[in-house]
Amino acid sequence: QERSSLIYQPLQSIMSEQLKPLGGVLDGVLERLSIIEAKLGISPGAALSAVAPAIVEDEEIHPRLVAYNEHIQRTLVPFTESCTALGSEMESVGANIGEVWDAVRGIVELGTKCKKPADVPTGLQPHLKPCQDAMAKIRSARIDRKFDWHLKAIMEMLACVSWVVMSPPPSPANFVKDTIGASDFWANKVRKEYKGNDKEGPAHVKFCDTMKAMVLDLSAYLKEYHLSGLAWNPHGKDLSDAKVGEASKPAAAAPKAAPTTAAAASAGSGAGIFTELKKKQTGDGSSAATGLKKVSRDQQTWRKEFKNPGGDVPKPTSAPVAAPKPAVAKFGAKKPLGPPKCEYQDRGCKWNVENQTKDTCEGGVCKVEVTDVKQQVYIYKCENVTIQIIGKCKSVILDSCTKCGVVFDNVISACEVVNCKRVQVQATGACPSFSIDKTDGIVVHLSNEAISESSFVTSKSSEMNVSWPDDAGEVKEAPIPEQFMHKMVNGSVTSQVSDLYH
Repeated sequence: QERSSLIYQPLQSIMSEQLKPLGGVLDGVLERLSIIEAKLGISPGAALSAVAPAIVEDEEIHPRLVAYNEHIQRTLVPFTESCTALGSEMESVGANIGEVWDAVRGIVELGTKCKKPADVPTGLQPHLKPCQDAMAKIRSARIDRKFDWHLKAIMEMLACVSWVVMSPPPSPANFVKDTIGASDFWANKVRKEYKGNDKEGPAHVKFCDTMKAMVLDLSAYLKEYHLSGLAWNPHGKDLSDAKVGEASKPAAAAPKAAPTTAAAASAGSGAGIFTELKKKQTGDGSSAATGLKKVSRDQQTWRKEFKNPGGDVPKPTSAPVAAPKPAVAKFGAKKPLGPPKCEYQDRGCKWNVENQTKDTCEGGVCKVEVTDVKQQVYIYKCENVTIQIIGKCKSVILDSCTKCGVVFDNVISACEVVNCKRVQVQATGACPSFSIDKTDGIVVHLSNEAISESSFVTSKSSEMNVSWPDDAGEVKEAPIPEQFMHKMVNGSVTSQVSDLYH
């Protein structure tokens, strides 16, 4: 009663004579509310204070962040636990890797809030500092010598973190997946070292397995949410307006679903509709449709009599002639090439030669002048063109090219040919190794210098040939075997080249 009087007194001064009868109604309602609150033990204003935190908790998280949080819970947590199982030294390394993954999550969150900058690496540079600091701690860690291979495997694996600043090709998912090879080189040494050690072996093997599973899971996440690089928000704010460390901390658990009441659940079902209609009925049987006029036959304008005043059924008209459908590209049709490129990237020390044809190059020859032996040349989707590489380089990669020729002087590492058709590769100097994968039709021309030291690694390829000059200066050519004969000898498989090549 006291509460109702406090609310009613200011209203009484401004209430007109016509509204005075409502005062008694308001007093009655407020009095009944105070009695209910007293019985339930609710203090005034408690309901309002309980609503505020509920609104804050229901803040929606972007699906990309939800998926990244699940990736952390699914793979990062088991990996850090495997590091802890190896001792306090590896436990600190695992904690630093957790900081790296949390820093990357912050960048993913920035992508959900900001527009894509003109220069992604430069724009993200200040936000990458937490990630770089955590990696510096791992690099400078002083731990027991028995963990040297573990630390080297981790450093090779951490190269996958640079997916946030890269642009395809290759895609971030493939780039991350490719780091497994270098990491597994050291992880396999760990597996071999502790093989058969029942006491310490399982913990070290689990470390290797959880690290590989974490990278594979990250690759799957990128393939679904960041297929062509870090995803941005085209309607977000400028990245320059974002503060360093603005991103929130990762959620400890998956966001709770909004609570649904029984009334809301029933309202969406057929039974809920009939329940609501039944509530509209009064004691005398009247419903929501009571009082509506019936539409007689002469008011039903959808009938054919209204369409034809004479009452006759209108004659059927001929079916309209369908407009010709636009031509649809046949399955497997050749896609147009993208814009041609021949440029050098400081990040990665790589030359990118893409989409070159005989029409885009003068004389059908694209020249690349290498100035540093650390540089590598990546040739992608070129057709009917000759690529001339001048100078000594680290490696040459030929990917998805057709009817191309590549001429280079000296290569320190290897020349790789992948997914190509009818290509020719010529080494005027030395090249230690040639790798041919998924290629149909290739001729490798060797120089006198490369004959004695070159080796070939082939897989899933056909029509491979190698040519070289003999002592008399004549050019000889021989096929690289594609067919082999395998036998079981003393419990193991032995292989030899088919008699076709003898």
